[in-house]
Amino acid sequence: MPSTPSTIGDFAILPLSIPPLPAFPQHAIHYLYVRRNAPKMPTATDARSLFLTNVPVDSTESHLRAVFTTLVGAGRFEGATFEDERKDAYSQGAQSPIDAAQPAHAAKLLQAHGKKRKREDEAAAERAREEEAARLPSTWTRPLRRSGSTAVVLLADEKSVEQVLKAIAKTHKTKKYPAWGGGSGSGGLKIPPLGSVWLKTHNRLSYPDSATLQASVDAFSTLFARREQEAAEIAKRLRNEPDEDGFVTVTRGGRSAPASRNEAEEAKRKMLAKQEKKKEELTNFYRFQLRERKKEEQAELLRRFDDDRKKLEAMRVKRGKFVPEA
Repeated sequence: MPSTPSTIGDFAILPLSIPPLPAFPQHAIHYLYVRRNAPKMPTATDARSLFLTNVPVDSTESHLRAVFTTLVGAGRFEGATFEDERKDAYSQGAQSPIDAAQPAHAAKLLQAHGKKRKREDEAAAERAREEEAARLPSTWTRPLRRSGSTAVVLLADEKSVEQVLKAIAKTHKTKKYPAWGGGSGSGGLKIPPLGSVWLKTHNRLSYPDSATLQASVDAFSTLFARREQEAAEIAKRLRNEPDEDGFVTVTRGGRSAPASRNEAEEAKRKMLAKQEKKKEELTNFYRFQLRERKKEEQAELLRRFDDDRKKLEAMRVKRGKFVPEA
């Protein structure tokens, strides 16, 4: 079996030893690729940072801390930033349950009104508690990384970066690879469990008890009803206020809140743009007709000129043969 290369391009290859599990009772190796951090937008900490790719899907900062502690000892690892940490559960375009509790007309009225009412600190805290209670409990104890994702590890200083790269090169000679997950790391560092323990926890959290589920549904319904009431109050207050043109829109069921100045200006701008586009299309159409008409007139003038030229030529020929009587 050919030996594993120690480097590939700018990356140093760090083999991670994955211990056997009951579901897969065989020893496995996962390859982590490490190089100095050199982002397109430099930062002050680049000199003491490392860029990692092919990060395991179950990675956490604790797991990376244990690996680097095994390589260079404790006190060198400061933190890790994963590429998907800034993305929450609704960053892929899904609607948050709290946003879904916002009635459609309430959202429109609040947006049109433009100004949020000032709330006291206690009221804001109460609202935050209500929104938190309306959320369903998470089914994962930690996020699952994308396959082949990246991370940036921040170390204590530049010297630590050199030591880590040298330690990685040394592992290829000694064949003593850092262990990934399982139990405690160096120095008694607690590491979140992997494998079946983690998945069993996820399976248990996927089926919350009826009391927890009922409490979340009740909180969601209360929040929705409260926002419905707020929307009705805003509509009632703005019912008799005219828009910028002095009109009050009347709809089925009574008058509705007028559009805000921004909405009216945006609608007016779109209407003018549509009219201008239509006018331009008509103008271009008439210009096309005008060009065709001019071409036809020019062709007619040329034809008439040619006929007159032929007639003149014929008259000249006829005059040359004319002999007046004596």
